[in-house]
Amino acid sequence: MNSCRRIACSGWRSGLNTVFSRVTGPSLSRSQATSAAPDSDTGEKPQLRAIDLAKEVQQEKTTPPVVGQRKKPQAGASGAAEAETPPPPSGQQKRVMELKRFSLQLQQVHPNVLAKHLLRGVLYQDKDVVITNKPYGVPVKDDCGGTSISSVLPVLSKMMDGMKMKSDSQLIPCLRLEKETTGVLLLARSQEVVQHIHSLVTNNQVQRKYWVVIVGVPVPSEGVIDIPIIEREVPGPRSHYKMALSPLFRVSDTGEGVTKVRANRQSQPAVTKYKVLDSGSGCSLVELQPLTEVKHQMRVHMALGLTCPILGDHKYSHSSKLAPQKLPERVLGKLGLEQSKIRHLPLHVLARQLTLAGNTQEDINVTCPLPKYFKQTLNQLRLTFSDEKDQL
Repeated sequence: MNSCRRIACSGWRSGLNTVFSRVTGPSLSRSQATSAAPDSDTGEKPQLRAIDLAKEVQQEKTTPPVVGQRKKPQAGASGAAEAETPPPPSGQQKRVMELKRFSLQLQQVHPNVLAKHLLRGVLYQDKDVVITNKPYGVPVKDDCGGTSISSVLPVLSKMMDGMKMKSDSQLIPCLRLEKETTGVLLLARSQEVVQHIHSLVTNNQVQRKYWVVIVGVPVPSEGVIDIPIIEREVPGPRSHYKMALSPLFRVSDTGEGVTKVRANRQSQPAVTKYKVLDSGSGCSLVELQPLTEVKHQMRVHMALGLTCPILGDHKYSHSSKLAPQKLPERVLGKLGLEQSKIRHLPLHVLARQLTLAGNTQEDINVTCPLPKYFKQTLNQLRLTFSDEKDQL
């Protein structure tokens, strides 16, 4: 009886297999089913095995994508739009990012690293003074809480003294340099030398020349700006303080001539000599020689006195608000920048030359080389100068 049931059951199963084979065609193995082509009627893609997906991922890693080419869609991915590979940044954007990263690194590194950087940049030294090349973006004084020039001077002094354990040498900053200014930095080896240098400054025996790139062309091309400066509050949603002009003369009501006005007691005398070295592309390379020491003197005289702000001066390009500097389309095109990225453009002020009157010896005359970002900007704007030993 049992044998009869087995025969009947086997016959019933063989009948079903025959029916299914007529409907679905010949049977496939598991590996053959996964590698079969998609059904032409439904258009559905068969699922790949894990080993096939792994091979595709490995192939994508070893084959770098071409710039501007769409990525190869992965198997089983959704029908969402594929984003194109963004174009590479321009040369000027790369320089701005490199400079920003470099300045931040100098403020956050160990003091020994910054001291070694200053040691490599020494331009002149004797028994009284040391003149080094100050990097961009590093403050001289300890006002920002990060690494500053003053905080690493004991380490620098020890390095210059041969790393002696018992060393009484010291270095003291003398002349003011802003955080965004790069170039010649004067350091004194004793407090007596500091007092001597201050007396030289009072007697106009210290000559400092700065190179700046400005937006615009001053008229006349050479002259003296003698306008006092005062610090004032700028009202608005973001109230802040700025240095501003406090002129002693104003245009008369008739427009013919000027009349003298009473000087503000809080204003400070400020005198700056300027000379245009070259101009083009809507910008100029100018040599400045400040005859007084007032906070932001050169920046205020350029932006408000000559209406030619320094390139990268986001503070004084607008008199009544805080906003990134707005550049003409022509200048943006030469620099290869967009207005939305202009906030990263550095201040183009270089302490180019320093001359100290000597007592028993010749005058000390030191010239600082142009930093990389300054040279590249001059090349972009096609600005040159006649100093043969420092031709770009």
